[in-house]
Amino acid sequence: MDVAQTLAVGAAAGLVTGAAAVALVTAARRRARVGGYGVGEVPVVHGVSDPPAGVDVVVPEPPATTSGPPAGAVVAPRPPATTEDSTDVLARRSLDALRVGVLVLDPADAVVFANPAARHMGLLRPDGEPAHTILATLAGQVRRGGSRRDVELDLPRARGDGRDPLGVRVRVVAIGGGHVAVEVEDVTEAHRVARVRRDFVANVSHELKTPVGALQLLAEALIDATDDPEAARRFAERIQHESSRMGRLVGELIELSRLQGAEPLPDPEPVAVDRIVNEVLDRTRTVASAKDITVVWSGARGLTVYGHERQLVTAVGNLVDNAVAYSGEDTTVTVTTTRTGDTVGIAVTDEGIGIAADDTDRIFERFYRADPARSRATGGTGLGLAIVKHIATNHGGQVAVTSVVGEGSTFTLRLPARPPGSTGSASGPVVLAAST
Repeated sequence: MDVAQTLAVGAAAGLVTGAAAVALVTAARRRARVGGYGVGEVPVVHGVSDPPAGVDVVVPEPPATTSGPPAGAVVAPRPPATTEDSTDVLARRSLDALRVGVLVLDPADAVVFANPAARHMGLLRPDGEPAHTILATLAGQVRRGGSRRDVELDLPRARGDGRDPLGVRVRVVAIGGGHVAVEVEDVTEAHRVARVRRDFVANVSHELKTPVGALQLLAEALIDATDDPEAARRFAERIQHESSRMGRLVGELIELSRLQGAEPLPDPEPVAVDRIVNEVLDRTRTVASAKDITVVWSGARGLTVYGHERQLVTAVGNLVDNAVAYSGEDTTVTVTTTRTGDTVGIAVTDEGIGIAADDTDRIFERFYRADPARSRATGGTGLGLAIVKHIATNHGGQVAVTSVVGEGSTFTLRLPARPPGSTGSASGPVVLAAST
């Protein structure tokens, strides 16, 4: 198998090697090569190893300026030119089909080849030169050292592009004649996930350290207060509060991990919205009554959504818990259920402290708190709304918020009212038996 065929097979399998660039660079040389005899070549007389006695075989000198063999010479047939040309085209198409960017730099670091993926990544400037000096630097190191380089780094985007840096895995190999092949794989998403994971671990460590440290101090204080029953009771209550908060944090971390793909999602089933709301109201009644907060339910009844009932109860429950926690005494929290087309909306409205406009885009992030001091005072973990967002996304829905500082907030969870994959309009809501 020649170099060009090897390139075609390798590129089709997604493997970019130095041979690919060699094939492209030499293709032009091959097409430009003078046909016929080269210097020192002689014609071949088929079937004759030595001339018979008395037969003179005249071997003409190779012409200096002609492009074909001398007249009367017998030569071996050459393969059709289209064979080489088609192989070159196949190799080029294979490189163009790759999702990795491929550049070939000449000895002066000018780009002599770039596939569409390289252009899409922004590896070339408008004038056709490499957009990042690090690529030329790596090419120079390979030329001097002779061995290939494999590095992983972040490349800056074009000015004005607000996206994250372009994370790439770069492989640079020498292919002869001072030419260098550069293979660039886009790993931006992997870098983003790694950053999120690092931030998540750091946030979890910080959040767990607070209740653990509090428990340690309270336990020491409780030991010293064994002769003071009132103080001992107070410390014991604080220990109970902090341990409950830590248990809630660990539970929500497990729930969030499950929602993010640690476990497969269950098949969606029809779930009565009435049953969801009734269960949430039962759970929050005691906490709301302690603050003289009235939780009311208005809107349509008998609606149905499709998904996992336990997760949906968790999502609506988190919204109502937040509304109660961030509302003052003697206020009202309203749960409103509606249907618009093929979507069911569950809105939770409170008369609490509200959320600033700068925070509304971030409150669904893990551990983000618009008011950290108040959140910790209410026992919040900063994960409740992140869980709501993931549940909504996993169910093919969404969650949105509108808020006015000092007047309250409305969180709206929108969920599909039809089974996934169904077509056409539903004739009406499906009524299921709802608990009272």
